[in-house]
Amino acid sequence: MVKLTPAIRFDYQANFVQPTIRGVGNAVVTAGGSSNVGIYADGFYSPNPLAADFQLLNVQSIQVLKGPQGTLFGRNTTGGAILVTSARPAKDTAAVAELSYGSFNALRAQGYMTTGLSDNLAVDLEGSYSRGDGYLRNIIASGPRHPGAYENWSVRAGVAFDLSDSIDVLLRYSHQRVDDASNVALGTLRQNGITYAPLQGLPEQLPAGLVATNYREVAVTNSAVPYFHFDADIFQATVGFDMGSADLTSYTQYRIDKSDIVSDNDQTAADINYNRIPVTGRTFTQEFILASKPGGRLQWTAGLFYFNYVDQLSPLGLGTSSSNVYAEGASHSRTQSIAAFADFTYEAIDNLFLTVGARYSHDRFDRGAFRLSLVNPAFDLINQSFAPLDTDRVTPRAVIRYAVDNATSVYASYTKGYKAPLVDVIAGGIVRPEQMDAYEIGIKHATRQLSLNLSSWYYDYKDLQISIYKDNLSQILNAATARIYGVEGDVTYRPTSDLTITAGGALVDGRYKSFPNGSYYDICGNPATCGTNYGFWTLFPSNSSGKRMQRSPTFTASLGASYGIDVAKGRLNLSGNLYHSSQFFYDLSEQFRQGSYNLLGLRAEWTDPSGNIKLAVYGENLLGEEYTTQVAYHAPSIGVGWAAPATFGASIRYAFGK
Repeated sequence: MVKLTPAIRFDYQANFVQPTIRGVGNAVVTAGGSSNVGIYADGFYSPNPLAADFQLLNVQSIQVLKGPQGTLFGRNTTGGAILVTSARPAKDTAAVAELSYGSFNALRAQGYMTTGLSDNLAVDLEGSYSRGDGYLRNIIASGPRHPGAYENWSVRAGVAFDLSDSIDVLLRYSHQRVDDASNVALGTLRQNGITYAPLQGLPEQLPAGLVATNYREVAVTNSAVPYFHFDADIFQATVGFDMGSADLTSYTQYRIDKSDIVSDNDQTAADINYNRIPVTGRTFTQEFILASKPGGRLQWTAGLFYFNYVDQLSPLGLGTSSSNVYAEGASHSRTQSIAAFADFTYEAIDNLFLTVGARYSHDRFDRGAFRLSLVNPAFDLINQSFAPLDTDRVTPRAVIRYAVDNATSVYASYTKGYKAPLVDVIAGGIVRPEQMDAYEIGIKHATRQLSLNLSSWYYDYKDLQISIYKDNLSQILNAATARIYGVEGDVTYRPTSDLTITAGGALVDGRYKSFPNGSYYDICGNPATCGTNYGFWTLFPSNSSGKRMQRSPTFTASLGASYGIDVAKGRLNLSGNLYHSSQFFYDLSEQFRQGSYNLLGLRAEWTDPSGNIKLAVYGENLLGEEYTTQVAYHAPSIGVGWAAPATFGASIRYAFGK
């Protein structure tokens, strides 16, 4: 999706995806925090970006909605929303199975089946298993051989039935298990001649044999092995009612997410700082959407939404190894939201469509608490609870669209974006809500041979919620103002039925207009003032006004092609994609940089004459680019997550009935 969609990035904080759309994204890591890019799976909002599975075999579509979605998808969607839609259970029996194997002993097996049990009852079942050694190399010979190894699995079951001619029900249960160290086993950043490893309180750096700075290298000992465990249980019910002139849909969801993260915060074999963070999140959502039937000059959608999210971190472990971890702290919070929304599109005259909509949200952040202890849990340094925080907000939108003909339309829009406030339970401060005024114009053209989208936008952004890492604790603050403007476009051209060519690109200029309370990292070199941070990379204040926004490359582009030919009575499809990203920065002060890079992927897939069997070979990052997926900037050092090198694989897929 990143390689095909202009102006979107998927970076990481540990194994949690941090989406960025048109320069809007954050890395807020605290109780009650969430991304400002909403992720919806089959209509259900997910506050946990790890649990959005884009690898399901029965995915029908993935949509990226850019810009604030302040009406229909308004829960914290300042930057946009990603909608994943999968197929419902079908009465006609169908099944698909796929097995793949690739570089670094990467094995993946998936299966999906659906069938009807009666005239009004259908079921489906999907499972996935993957494991591999990972591509990381450990420079510590006595440490684990495969520090980035992983083993993940998931299962998803659904049942769909008709209660009557006007009522249909879909029930789903999903379980996901992740055991993956690939994004928590980090190397030590080395950039511009600086190695960002701690100094052991001495003028000299740590010995080179304890610090991994080369691409794909980490320094992991057996006493401090990073890991990431995650379990999710998700229960969902979708009920549709045919009301005659309108359709009513109810979405009910309850989910429990449990993660256990262990990180070696000094990213060296010295094991100075070993961290363990178990987190439990419980989510309940209920949404009702009433939508008019197609046809007529007026089309409308209205709805109600309720969200309840309890986030508990307890305890936070800190020490020098897995055998020396003590309880340092715990946090707790509850986030609630009640919203009502409506959206109307009216064809005022032939081919001229006017859209107006608004969403009213009441957000509450309560049950906020934080406890900090040292060694002896009974000895509290801080034990705080916080008063509830309530906010009411209306986010409108307006669109005017003119259909030039059946293939081409032009539009202009204004949308108000909003991300709910929260209490930083660690630092004890109120984090104000994000606000955005977004203006966009564009043109869309679509025929069987050619489709084209071109747009330009301007975002006026206030009170951005920013995450920093100070004194071993994540803290949240507000940047004052920012502005983002840009232009993007994509084109798909089919000169023949066998050949498809795609291209896309985006120019984005996003900068902090006013951010006097920014920060940068430097060695804390004064024993008198640094205390326990002496010799560590420590946060210092700076003015980030005028700096580029985090994870916002100026230019991204992609070029792809797909060509099909008849071979051995079957069909051979050859495809490839070249993706380019210009330089961008991971931090607030343009200190930690990822240079420009290019990714080339190629795939050859042969389908047998029956259409049931597909054989494929593929390669990714074939240019061998050495780039990063994250920079973990916190004391005592600055860590870096390595992206995968060139990889190759092969797969076989068997399907019938679909």
